[in-house]
Amino acid sequence: MLEMRPGCECCDKDLPPESTEARICSFECTFCKTCAEEKLEGICPNCGGSFTIRPTRQKALLLKYPAATHRIYKPDGCMGD
Repeated sequence: MLEMRPGCECCDKDLPPESTEARICSFECTFCKTCAEEKLEGICPNCGGSFTIRPTRQKALLLKYPAATHRIYKPDGCMGD
């Protein structure tokens, strides 16, 4: 099950579970659309993989399977800064 991480690892922008701006790689590294497309040029700085749009989770299911609350913020790891 997806963790649904709460923020961009690069700029720390909030990415709530309903956000359509969240991008993830196959390891669930999470970035906002701007960082993923512009700063990182579609390549995850952690694993070298590509990004896809993170799916959303229905509100009823968020109660049973809540999104993660632990933030990962690594601005030094963002290429192009």
